[in-house]
Amino acid sequence: MSLDDFKDKKFAWISNFQSGEIPELPWDQFEWFVEKVKETMGLDLSGYKPERMKRRIEMLIRKYNCKSYKEYFELISKDNKKRDEFLDKLTINVTEFFRNPEKWEELKKVFLPQLLQESGSKFRAWSAGCSSGEEPYSLAILLEELKAPPTAKVLATDIDIGVLTRAQIGEYEERSMVSTPPEYIQKYFIVRDGKYIVKPNVKARVQFKRHNLLQDPFEKGFDLILCRNVVIYFEMEAKEELYRKFAESLRVGGLLFVGNTERIFNYRNLGLEVASPFIYKKVK
Repeated sequence: MSLDDFKDKKFAWISNFQSGEIPELPWDQFEWFVEKVKETMGLDLSGYKPERMKRRIEMLIRKYNCKSYKEYFELISKDNKKRDEFLDKLTINVTEFFRNPEKWEELKKVFLPQLLQESGSKFRAWSAGCSSGEEPYSLAILLEELKAPPTAKVLATDIDIGVLTRAQIGEYEERSMVSTPPEYIQKYFIVRDGKYIVKPNVKARVQFKRHNLLQDPFEKGFDLILCRNVVIYFEMEAKEELYRKFAESLRVGGLLFVGNTERIFNYRNLGLEVASPFIYKKVK
């Protein structure tokens, strides 16, 4: 077979899979797999959109030539590297520093000064679903810019231990920096061998911790919660529950900052008001 023939066959396989011509595995196998993952790994997938989860998992199943969900479950149960890959594929870890920079500028100029004035040294923020750390470090940089007290901290959580480990290292590729102002790069990063390394004063403001949004309890009394481009992967019922719990975790006057593709339609029922597009304030 020539290289061109191989490429044609590979392209046809991908096209057929995406169009549904390659049969999916049965739903009862997927449901069994979800239960086994919850039972053995403590990961509850029931709140995620099932079609999206099933499609992602079956791409991994085919990658390793497994014939069933059971065979793939046995594989990730024995191989830590493949289990970490499974967790990484299910939790979307694509982000960058200061994503949607105009909203971060608004946060810096309008909202953070007010929150810091109200809470001072007791300021607490939470980056929920922080992925590889760009979001909480972005907030920490703004706290440095505003000369916030050293006790003003950011809790950064994610379900994926692998991305949390990378976040704690704080070393990034150039693609993560595309929205970062050049003066911030100069002040808050060490650039070495093409890598951008977060400086210790920024790292000191962030505490990383594993947390499952669908299962674990939420801390209370936050001044600011950032959860951006995370809940879009959840079913509507799970979304509504998450927003309710986020609202309960804010102090009165605190802010919830969501992604530019997300809106909270029942915000009034949660005791929130719109402070700015995609930023909600707790009023009761």
